[in-house]
Amino acid sequence: MDPVIWSKLPQELLEHILCFLPLKTFLSLRSTCKHFNSLVFSPTFITKHSSGSGSGLCSFLLLSHQQFYSHFPLYDTIIGSWRDLALPFSLFPPFGSSQFNLISSSNGLLCFALPSCCSFLVCNMLAKSSRVIELPFFPFSFELLTLVSTPKGYKIFTLCTKFSSNQAFVYDSVVHSWTEHDGYQPLLFENFHQEGAFYDGSLCFTTPEPFSVVCFDLGTGKWGNLNVEMPRELTFVRLVSGVSDRKKLYMLGGIGSNGISRSMRLWELKEGKKWEEMERLPELMCRKFVSVCYHNYEHVYCFWHRGMICVCCHTWPEILYYKAERRSWHWLPKCPWLPDKWSCGFRWFSFVPQLHALA
Repeated sequence: MDPVIWSKLPQELLEHILCFLPLKTFLSLRSTCKHFNSLVFSPTFITKHSSGSGSGLCSFLLLSHQQFYSHFPLYDTIIGSWRDLALPFSLFPPFGSSQFNLISSSNGLLCFALPSCCSFLVCNMLAKSSRVIELPFFPFSFELLTLVSTPKGYKIFTLCTKFSSNQAFVYDSVVHSWTEHDGYQPLLFENFHQEGAFYDGSLCFTTPEPFSVVCFDLGTGKWGNLNVEMPRELTFVRLVSGVSDRKKLYMLGGIGSNGISRSMRLWELKEGKKWEEMERLPELMCRKFVSVCYHNYEHVYCFWHRGMICVCCHTWPEILYYKAERRSWHWLPKCPWLPDKWSCGFRWFSFVPQLHALA
C-alpha cells in the first residue's frame, strides 16, 4: 500500500476497482473526497457499476407493514439473511412523513402515497433522491397503481374510481405531467393488492370471472384484449412479468370448482398465442397456501424478483416463491421481528437498489 505507487494508479483503473464494491460500502466512501462523491453522478461510472459484479450484491424482498413505521425489514435473497432499512425522512416533504404508505416499487425506486400532502413520493433511497408528484385532483381515489421503469425514467399508472366509469391516469417522469385516458369496463378491482404486469410495452390485468386478460398500452393509452384461451376450471388468476425480460408473461392460477382450489399451477404465454403449463405446486404446499388465505383469493398477489415468482397473501407473513432457474418451490421463512399477533396487512415488494434509477 505504498502511497507513491497508488497515487500513480490511472483514474480509469481506480474507477474500475470501485465499481466492484458493494453499493453500501461505496456510498460510505463518498465523504472522503470530492472525486468519490462526484462518481455517483458520473454516467460512465454508473454504467460500469450496473454491469459489474457489485450490481448483483444487493437484492432484497422488502416487507411493508403499518406497525413498522420508521423502517422496513429486508430479506437478502443473495445471502439468505434479514436486515433492516431505516427510512430517510429527509427525503420526505414537510408533514409528509407523518402518514405514508408504500404502494409500488420498480428498478430500485419506491413509490409512496402521502395522504396528508395529497401527493405521491417517488424516491431512490440509495442515491438519496426523491420527487413529490402532485395528484391530478383532490380527492383522488386510486386503484391498481403500478410504477414502471422506462429507459428515460418511469411512469405511474393508476385507475381512478371517483367516476362511475373509471378513468386511467398515467404520470410520465420525463415531462412531469399526468395524462388522462379511458378506463376499462367492467371494473378490474377483484384484487386490491395486485399490480399490473408489464409485458411488451403494455400493463396486463385480469378481469373477474369469466377470466380474461386485458392490456393497457403505456405508449398509446389504449386498451386491448389478449385473445388467448384461458385454462379451464380456474378459481383465481394472477399475472407476473420478468423485470429483466419483459417479453415473458406468466400466469399463476388455482384449479378447482365453486371457488375452492384443488391445485395451483403456473403457465407461460408462448408466442402470444397459448398458455403453456410450466409447473404445479406440490400438494402439501398447495394445501398450506389455500388454508392460510382461507380460499379468499382477493388477498393473493404476485410479483417478480430476480428470477423468482413470489406469491403472497395480505393476511399471511410468509412468501411462497418459485425459482425459475431451478424449477422448484420454496417458502421464505417468517421475519423474526414479526410478533405472532400481527395477522394481516403484509405487503411485500421487490427491492433491488440501483444508483442510476433517478427519481
